[in-house]
Amino acid sequence: MWASQYLGKHVSVSNIAYLINYGRIANHAKDSKQNLIDPQELKLYYDRFDKKDTHDSLSFANFKEVETTKHIHRLHPYKGKFIPQLVEFFLDSHTDDIKTAQWFGEGDIVLDPFCGSGTTLAVANTFNMHALGVDISCFNATLSNAKVGQYNLEALTRVLEDLIDKVESLHEKSPIKEFENALDTHLQNFNNRHFPKDFKRKVVLGQVDERIYGAEKAKEFLGIYEELLQHFTIPLLDSAQTGFIEKWYVHPIRQELLFLKEEIDKRHEGMRDILYIVLSRTARSCRATTHADLATLKDPITTTYYCKKHGKICRPLFSLKKWFSHYAKDTLKRLKEFQALRSGCFSLCLQADACGVDLMAEVSKHNKDFAHLIDAQKIAGIFSSPPYVGLIDYHEQHAYAYELFSLKRQDHLEIGAMQAGQGKIAREQYMQGIANVLKNTKRFLKPNYNVFLVANDKFNLYPRIAELAGMRIAKCYHRPVINRSEKDTRGYQESIFHLKDHREC
Repeated sequence: MWASQYLGKHVSVSNIAYLINYGRIANHAKDSKQNLIDPQELKLYYDRFDKKDTHDSLSFANFKEVETTKHIHRLHPYKGKFIPQLVEFFLDSHTDDIKTAQWFGEGDIVLDPFCGSGTTLAVANTFNMHALGVDISCFNATLSNAKVGQYNLEALTRVLEDLIDKVESLHEKSPIKEFENALDTHLQNFNNRHFPKDFKRKVVLGQVDERIYGAEKAKEFLGIYEELLQHFTIPLLDSAQTGFIEKWYVHPIRQELLFLKEEIDKRHEGMRDILYIVLSRTARSCRATTHADLATLKDPITTTYYCKKHGKICRPLFSLKKWFSHYAKDTLKRLKEFQALRSGCFSLCLQADACGVDLMAEVSKHNKDFAHLIDAQKIAGIFSSPPYVGLIDYHEQHAYAYELFSLKRQDHLEIGAMQAGQGKIAREQYMQGIANVLKNTKRFLKPNYNVFLVANDKFNLYPRIAELAGMRIAKCYHRPVINRSEKDTRGYQESIFHLKDHREC
């Protein structure tokens, strides 16, 4: 309550607990099950940081992470997605000092030709708008359609419970359970002895050299770990690594992944997309890496190690059952929340190249009624975040899913591909690629369309993109990016370009 009043925004118990857990403030309680903090110490911590500008409504600084990742918006991790509040701001009916007009209304059709993880599709649906997405990535299209799909949640619950039971039964029959119990007992005793609750606080205060001390203790525990591996005969990585899964998954987890994939393929065609997403989310969390490097893989880690994130010795995973069960239940919860908000409007993502796709023809293959609606009333406009120049490898971030589900990769068709870099030629190709998408899709738009593109245009490419596409920039909105869906603390500025037809005054 004090912190909320002092900062002028809501501060939760978990916010304070985070500061304790990561050593930003001390826990003065003698009992390890309690938290006791010094308000003056908390004040000093807050005073070290300049208060961020929160009056700009486009910063969305007043939203907590649980709000920016609400319901299906955290169904699966995705690098480079925008928060739903940004889409809501431009799609809803409100006006203010920044947004002086309403551009979309109920019953309109919204297009996202760089659909990504499907945020625009989900937001439009809750506003009683139809939405069509296009993405070159097969995984992105699967993810987007899984998010906005309509499910019999009771039937889906039964299927997921059955899969959980099957993988737990598989785990019970393996030596992994007994091995993990023994390993966890040794780890708990070791960490309690060498990494007490005030360890992180001592690191922050400079009383302990975390790098040296952590390396020493990791080496000390490694002998215990290796003895247990040998005693229980636990296989790790194969020597011949021919693919992503063989490189990044220990043998027991690889067996469970393939087992669940086969079980899903056997009986659940109608629910396959959403079941694949649950398994993909599980697979991402179970790669052989450290907790700190989960978002950006470095090298496979199959030993115990000092974990900077948790301030103790951590271990690799040897079974996915815990994470699969957790993500299955979380998915059901999020789908249920979205189901209470969604409308009966059409929502669909096409897996296609937006530079040349015939939207009418492709939509007809999936939903003839939706295609007739597009033909009758045309698309009201676009809200999208195009890829950045040479920044994110959109296929590689989900390499595990492409290999596990045998999905076709089309990296060579990505606009602004990471491997192409950010040089002059790459920037010229990027401008032409984005312009080609706009030229191709605008033939399906209403004459008075509104196009909104979210971009970090540090190379000032969008004035030329608009010109190449036969459009003009009617207005440009700038916002600081404060809330990030991925665990990334680097802030930056981005722009929302409002494009109109060049002939329209």
